[in-house]
Amino acid sequence: MSGVKSLDPAVLALLEPKVQVIPGEKGAIYLVGPIRLPVDLDGETVEFKWYCWLNCEEVTDHFERIVGKLSSVNLAEYQQSSVLVYGDFENAEHAWIRLHSICHTGDIFGSKRCDCGFQLKQSMKKIAGHGTGALFYLANQEGRGIGLFSKALAYILQENGYDTVDANLSLGFADDSRNYGDAIRVLRTLRSKPVTIITNNPKKLEALQRSGMAVEGRVPLWGDVSEYNASYLQTKMTRSGHMEQDGCCNND
Repeated sequence: MSGVKSLDPAVLALLEPKVQVIPGEKGAIYLVGPIRLPVDLDGETVEFKWYCWLNCEEVTDHFERIVGKLSSVNLAEYQQSSVLVYGDFENAEHAWIRLHSICHTGDIFGSKRCDCGFQLKQSMKKIAGHGTGALFYLANQEGRGIGLFSKALAYILQENGYDTVDANLSLGFADDSRNYGDAIRVLRTLRSKPVTIITNNPKKLEALQRSGMAVEGRVPLWGDVSEYNASYLQTKMTRSGHMEQDGCCNND
């Protein structure tokens, strides 16, 4: 335990029952939760259960060792993913899920250049309205996986005539480099029964199906179309393969 901070036994007793270790091919995912998280959805307080996860190369059941090392690692410099769970997610017969990629500009600032902020809030409302589900908020997926700084560069190109796909490609990135493997591993830890996914993106649906997770349906999520994002949404359908919905990009 040299170099690892020891924890007060009382602190350890409170934390340890809330942590699960999900081993993988390389390292492990440490999942902490559930934690009560009341959320304001258009003036109504809805209580979710919140989990967060951390990827570590070290695989150990010695929880004190992992937590004791955190204070010496600047985790604030890195992003961690999390999931909001509503209702009896483990046991309910039908549950809705959303795999939502972090979008600094849309989710935080309410940017109208994309539909991400709208999709985030609408997904939470849909899950709460359905009665059971989970919203996975996925770090390290900004700009379809290129990062926030590169996304800013891509925005400059978009302001000069490039569409979303060509902007990413011109910067040397893939159009979409996102990976949903960790989120699906956490999903399968929290639930084994079938799920319905809220998405327009067939890649998310295919990733779930390839993992062996039973998918019983899909809920589309189009809306909040404006003069600022109509071209962006059209590119999603014509170049990125997103499933179309009649009238989704008309802003008359």
